Amino acid sequence: MAEVNHSTVSEFVLLGLCDSWELQIFFFLLILVLYLITVLGNIFIVILVIIDPHLHSPMYFLLANLSFIDLWLSSVTTPKMITDLLIENKTISFGGCMCQIFFVHFMGGGEMVLLVAMAYDRYVAICKPLHYIAIMSQRKCICLVMISWTIGFVHSLSELVVITELPFCGPKVVNSFFCDIPLVIELACINSHSLGILLNSDSGVLAMTCFIILLISYTYILFTVCHHSKRGASKALSTCSAHIIVVVLFFGPCIFIYVWPLNITSVDKFLAVFYLVITPLLNPAIYTFRNKEMKVSLRKFKSQYGSPRWNL
Repeated sequence: MAEVNHSTVSEFVLLGLCDSWELQIFFFLLILVLYLITVLGNIFIVILVIIDPHLHSPMYFLLANLSFIDLWLSSVTTPKMITDLLIENKTISFGGCMCQIFFVHFMGGGEMVLLVAMAYDRYVAICKPLHYIAIMSQRKCICLVMISWTIGFVHSLSELVVITELPFCGPKVVNSFFCDIPLVIELACINSHSLGILLNSDSGVLAMTCFIILLISYTYILFTVCHHSKRGASKALSTCSAHIIVVVLFFGPCIFIYVWPLNITSVDKFLAVFYLVITPLLNPAIYTFRNKEMKVSLRKFKSQYGSPRWNL
């Protein structure tokens, strides 16, 4: 580890998504449109939750924070990926590479814990409705958000400290469109196989722990409501379905990348694109169009600021 001062790599070369120029142009247009929709959609949800008094509840407070995290998660890597699709020499500085690693795992880890907090909110709302206001106080909600940010920060910082201590003296080619831990560790000038397993396990343990907690939580919620009434089960399923979809879409790629790596470059790139580009886009769409209160709030917003002929 003392060789860190002798590292000679000042930048890394990114191979990008593909080699075909025609495909790169296609991906440029597609990902640019998806990214713009993602940014506008998540910003709109945050603004909507802030300005509409009917959305001033714990559920939508957590949803606004989820949109905020998704906004930054997609912005860590997507803008550079879009610009790199138009140039031949795709490089990133050593500092820029480390920043990508830090913020991807910071935002990703924070979102995992935040999804657990949202599941807890749904558990209290559905299983303990009479105590919901007392349990999910404003202070409790702020604490849950702060915990998610803190865990994401500590998780990411602990990994970054280890990686920055590694000596990098070549090769410097990253076979992806962004810097990630498994790819960068392979470029270290030491035998980093065991270290790679350790750091991947760190991300994998966080992902699997949150995923298992979420599965148990939603299973318990649905089982409890089904045991009491079929009508309640239908309502609970409607309420939780959006959350369950988000959980599956978000944790699926993470589990394959860090817990059960396939070691197939094309598949890994697809999963990374899905995790960093598609999921932040789907979250606002799922929560907006599958939620009655969000639909009502959208109609009010459009009636006040949009065209009266624009209906959902």
